[in-house]
Amino acid sequence: MTERLQKLLARAGVGSRRKAEEWIKQGRIQVNGKTAALGLQVSGGERILLDGKPLRIDVARLSCTEVVMYHKPVGEVCSRQDPQGRQTVFQALPKPKHGRWVGVGRLDINTSGLMLFTTDGQLAHRLMHPSQEIEREYAVRILGEVNMDMLKRLVQGVNLDDGVARFDVVEESGGSGANRWFHVIIKEGRNREVRRLWESQGVVVSRLARIRFGPLVLSRNLRRGSVRALSRQEKQQLYQAAGLEMPKD
Repeated sequence: MTERLQKLLARAGVGSRRKAEEWIKQGRIQVNGKTAALGLQVSGGERILLDGKPLRIDVARLSCTEVVMYHKPVGEVCSRQDPQGRQTVFQALPKPKHGRWVGVGRLDINTSGLMLFTTDGQLAHRLMHPSQEIEREYAVRILGEVNMDMLKRLVQGVNLDDGVARFDVVEESGGSGANRWFHVIIKEGRNREVRRLWESQGVVVSRLARIRFGPLVLSRNLRRGSVRALSRQEKQQLYQAAGLEMPKD
C-alpha cells in the first residue's frame, strides 16, 4: 500500500504535511537517489533523505500512534528549546515509543490548561487546520466592567490586527468584581486570540485556561504539570473530529 510522500512524512512526525510539501518543492528530499516530486507515491520502505541525511521511518510502528493530554502550568513555553532557559512543555513529556511529539496548538506562557501531543503529524495538522473548525473552550477571569453590548460585539466580530475575530460562545460562569469568570468557545488558534479579543473591549484578562479541545475535556484529576495517555476511545474521538481514520493497533 502506498501513499503520498508528504502524508507519510507527516504521519511519521518528521514535520507537518505543509512543511514536507515545501521541502519537496525546494528539492530537499531524495527518494532512492532521485529528487522527489509532489504527488510521489511511497510505501515507506524507500531510502528517503532530507538535505542528504537519511530519515528513519518505521512503517510498522506508524500504526501505533501515541496521544497524550498535558495540563500546562503558567510559566512554561511551548517551544522545544528556549534560548532564555525557561521550562518548556516538552520537558514534562515521557519519551515516545517512536517518532517525536508534535504539539496540537500552543498556549502562551501566561496561559494554563489542556494541551495535546501526538506522534501522528497528520493528526496534529488536521486538528489545528482552520477548515476543521475544532472548538477550543477557555475559562477566563476578567478585570473590568463587562456589559451585554460588549458580549454582543465579541460574538458578532471584532477587527484585530490580523483580521476579524469572534467568539462562537460567551457565557458567564460566576464570580463578581475582580473575580468574574466567563467561558468562551473559539474555533481558531491565532496567536493570543482570546486575550486580544477581550483586550479590544478595554478589559484585562487576569487568568486564562484552556479546558477543552474538540471532544476532550481537561481531566479534573490531572494536576498541573502532569501528563496522561489517552484511552483508545478518546483517540477515536480525536481522529473522528479530524476527519481521519484511526490507525489500527
